Amino acid sequence: MDPRPRDKRMEIDDVVAELRDGMTIGIGGWGPRRKPMALVRAILRSDLRDLTVVSWGGADLGLLARAGKVRRAVYAFVSLDSVPLEPSFQRARQAGTIPEVVELDEQMFLTGLRAAAQRLPFLPTRAGLGSDVLVHNPEIRTIRSPYPGPDGAYDDLVAMPALRLDAALVHLNRADAHGNATYLGPDPYFDDLFCLAADRAYVSTERVVPTAELSDGVPVQRMLLNRLMVSGVVETPNGAHFTACTPDYPRDEAFQQLYARAARGSDEDWAAFRDRFLAGDEAAYQDAVRTWTEQR
Repeated sequence: MDPRPRDKRMEIDDVVAELRDGMTIGIGGWGPRRKPMALVRAILRSDLRDLTVVSWGGADLGLLARAGKVRRAVYAFVSLDSVPLEPSFQRARQAGTIPEVVELDEQMFLTGLRAAAQRLPFLPTRAGLGSDVLVHNPEIRTIRSPYPGPDGAYDDLVAMPALRLDAALVHLNRADAHGNATYLGPDPYFDDLFCLAADRAYVSTERVVPTAELSDGVPVQRMLLNRLMVSGVVETPNGAHFTACTPDYPRDEAFQQLYARAARGSDEDWAAFRDRFLAGDEAAYQDAVRTWTEQR
């Protein structure tokens, strides 16, 4: 049970102050969808380094890798959808500035999260068998099933190790002050597994509302997080920008393209983007985006 008081509201920088160098941090969302970008930007502003980042990767992993904060990256993909190769991540990989990478099959990644969420050392899966995932990650072992299958054979399976997290960062549409949270869009993106797999979990949200309002017109299945899973709640309107937070707002495709051009460009192009949008705090970022949008 979480030992914190029932009111778990925090500020963005308070969350980052609880993180430490060398931590394994899971970042929820999915590619360019419902990423806790305000918290990611706060990490960018911090002195944190040597992080292991576990993510269905998008600009979160790209930005942190470009900033030199990632020692180890664990991912199933890194994409912005309309920009298939996340350009900052691509640049970091090609330059060899991420010391360690673990590229997993999507089902293996999910199985690792499930094992950690259940506090198991591993879970078996068929995903990855016969693939180069095992060649490039020889620490992932196979085991012989102790039980026969329908055909009587004792199959070899991948023993996917748990993806244990020191901290998880997720973004949901609504939360109350206690850490109960709901998503309003089409998919949970496994944010609950990230939280269960972590020693501490922090949820940023578009709006903190009274507990009774969380269930207004919302199917019970979308009540994704309960307060026992969450250590801190941060109200961050537009905090997933430039990723989507459906139905509150779609992905800001124009801004994503601006980011991609800067990330693919020269060092001067990137410096101009960084200085304009990422040099200040979250309020400065939101103001800069609004100004840029109005001037388009």
